[in-house]
Amino acid sequence: MTPAQRGGKRVGYTRISGLDQNVGRQLDGIDLDKQFSDSASGKDTNRPQLRVALDYLRDGDVLVVHSMDRLARNLDDLRRIVSDLTKRGIAVEFVKEHLTFTGDDNAMSKLLLSVMGAFAEFERALIKERQREGIALAKKAGVYKGRKPSLTPERVQELCRRVAGGEKKAAVAREFGISRETLYSYLSQANPKPLDRRRSEITLAGPNL
Repeated sequence: MTPAQRGGKRVGYTRISGLDQNVGRQLDGIDLDKQFSDSASGKDTNRPQLRVALDYLRDGDVLVVHSMDRLARNLDDLRRIVSDLTKRGIAVEFVKEHLTFTGDDNAMSKLLLSVMGAFAEFERALIKERQREGIALAKKAGVYKGRKPSLTPERVQELCRRVAGGEKKAAVAREFGISRETLYSYLSQANPKPLDRRRSEITLAGPNL
């Protein structure tokens, strides 16, 4: 565990990408002064709580993350975030990899960041490939039923009612634990575009001969 400098804080950041993941497991048993959490896929650039965490951190603090793939979308993103933080005097600790970066790192530490980050990116790519292969096999066998809905019909109705009432979509999505893309999908399903009546009548009646 990396201690914060005098007056500094240990700040945790967690990210889950699905309802089957548990935020609490990522930093379970780790002493933290404050924690921020996002619910978003690794490729999603909309991670509001990460932005809040990065703005909250100060010189002498330590950002604690379960693993590299929880913090960054790819290797370039990882390098940028770690570099920006260490330049501000903020250490970055990755629990799974047992690595800490402080800005005073030698060439070997920088190499480890690149290598471990590349492994994390490669691992994500393998998992996605296996998922695609599994779905393709299940479809071929006729047993693929698709992803279960994230929300119950009752929750979808509540979501649509609150958006229609003027609440901000981003805030509603965060509260319901879904991405904005999923929110828009629910809204479009609940409020499909009305069929053009004139075109429908022309189609049904057929052309005038």
